[in-house]
Amino acid sequence: MNETEVLKQYWGFNSFRPLQQDIIQAVLEGKDVMALLPTGGGKSLCFQVPALVKEGICIVVSPLIALMKDQVENLKAKGINAVAIYAGMGKREIDILLDNCIYGPVKFLYLSPERLLSDLVRTRISYMNVNLIAIDEAHCISQWGYDFRPSYMQITALREIHPEVPFIALTATATAFVREDIVDKLALRDPHIFVQSFARKNLSYVVFGLEDKHKKLIDIVTNVKGSGLVYVRNRRETSEIALFLNRNQIAADFYHAGIEKDERSKKQEAWKQNKIRVMVATNAFGMGIDKPDVRFVVHLDLPESLEAYYQEAGRGGRDGKRAYAVLLANAADQLALKAKYTDSFPSVEEIKKTYHYLGTYFQLAYGAGAGINFSFDLADFCKRFKLGVIKTMGALKFLEHDGYITLSENIFLPSRVLFTAGNEDVYRFQIENSGYDPLIKTILRSYGGMFDHYANISESDIAAKLKISFNSVVRQLSNLQEQGLISYLPQTDQPQMQFVVARVDLLHLDTDVKYIELRKKIQSEQIRAVLAYADTFVCRSIQLLSYFDEPNADQCGVCDVCLAQKRNEDLAELEDKIDFEIATLVQTEPQTLDALINQIRTGTDQDKLNRIRELLDAGKIKTDGKNYYL
Repeated sequence: MNETEVLKQYWGFNSFRPLQQDIIQAVLEGKDVMALLPTGGGKSLCFQVPALVKEGICIVVSPLIALMKDQVENLKAKGINAVAIYAGMGKREIDILLDNCIYGPVKFLYLSPERLLSDLVRTRISYMNVNLIAIDEAHCISQWGYDFRPSYMQITALREIHPEVPFIALTATATAFVREDIVDKLALRDPHIFVQSFARKNLSYVVFGLEDKHKKLIDIVTNVKGSGLVYVRNRRETSEIALFLNRNQIAADFYHAGIEKDERSKKQEAWKQNKIRVMVATNAFGMGIDKPDVRFVVHLDLPESLEAYYQEAGRGGRDGKRAYAVLLANAADQLALKAKYTDSFPSVEEIKKTYHYLGTYFQLAYGAGAGINFSFDLADFCKRFKLGVIKTMGALKFLEHDGYITLSENIFLPSRVLFTAGNEDVYRFQIENSGYDPLIKTILRSYGGMFDHYANISESDIAAKLKISFNSVVRQLSNLQEQGLISYLPQTDQPQMQFVVARVDLLHLDTDVKYIELRKKIQSEQIRAVLAYADTFVCRSIQLLSYFDEPNADQCGVCDVCLAQKRNEDLAELEDKIDFEIATLVQTEPQTLDALINQIRTGTDQDKLNRIRELLDAGKIKTDGKNYYL
């Protein structure tokens, strides 16, 4: 099949969006490609379509586990074989998936970048028939980007393993400098670079510097019909603002990464189907969600970078119809953002202390822990050692950059089971241990293929079928694992931390001080750009496009600055017309006030009175108390 036939068969479209066809053609010709397509531009098709046209498997590197899982599920729903490997999976589970990529019909292998640290993964990739390597969110490889991920530096290992395989790097937000850095860091060879304009003609950007944000939020939701998104700073605010909207008869719900996975899915679907009109969320919400009819996106707090703001605001109006991106930011917010910047940079001593506390928290001896994954509860960690959350997150990022740990985002991993014993051994065990027989039979009947690969299970469903407690199921599964019959991986809904190297003592913990200073400089520049955007009365679209290196953009005509300018121009034109009529009338002969107002054809009576007063004050017309004349 060619690319158009693939598009039609799997996605049901007859034609590609702008630039997609050109990007796909370059990939099919075996070229390295760098593609910058703003949010909603259809980036994933640019690697999925050519990978399906060509023989072999496509490796996709992505930092967002939730997005990887969504894409894998979407591909599977289309009948396309895809798998994902990320933090939190067991070694044996990964082993089986990699085998399927070498010997099975898998077309897409999604990897989180830290997986490339593993020799096991690199070795197995060398045996795969790889047709394309796609790097999603490619700005993460640049330390000048707004979301630098140190683990992205491992991606070049794929070039060493498969030197002839083309790379495609994709991102939605990158300045020209960051784009050059991506090309350099990924060692792209004579890449074909495609950049779609950042201009969103249907999106009206608005900034309000008001003290009473809640009142303004109600005004926006009342006056703009349709579905909306409200972004807030933290999890607590999501529920508070959603409750406030509901009290004002607006159907709203809240979303953040700490909500249980099934509940998150229900909320997401209710909003997508317009059963809920407004979703109040942290920035954990929106990535990978394709809802075209979002009419407004409101930020109740200043973002940390214009890249993040552009991506989040860009979730409005993907159907091409008018939508509004509203930023509510007052003087207090500007001070809070500057304070957060100051607080987020730990000292070298604080980084070392955080690393020491991690060793204590996970009960790791010096020289132990290399390659081990742990579920990590940041709130509990900070509470136990009396640490500030923002500064601790900063310390963890620097430890990650220096190669000591990796940390994934919150991710729901369901419980999984694999039978490690053969059929006959399991049958013998059931006869000899009749107490476990109902559980084993129920699992084998309910879930297929458990002797070949890990299967997702639900302990609560099993408990309901057996009429026993959830805890009894967990206890029996744990016992079966201890006896070597199964491998049981319980569910988790927390970030996963991996110690890349064995725990070292603080004397041997090297911290890159120059890198800390560089990050301070970059973040300072990003915050300065955000503050300028919120406080400068230049067309909002021109400001954003200039930041993304589109310097000669036209005024958008629909942002708050352009509309205010248009109102002023219209008012000036109205005043000129009234002034001309007044001058013409009184030049001929003196006029009474009533006669003057009745004869002026432009404007309202109030507009006419205002202009007569202005002209009198300026001495351009005179009055004797009864008549007006030149």
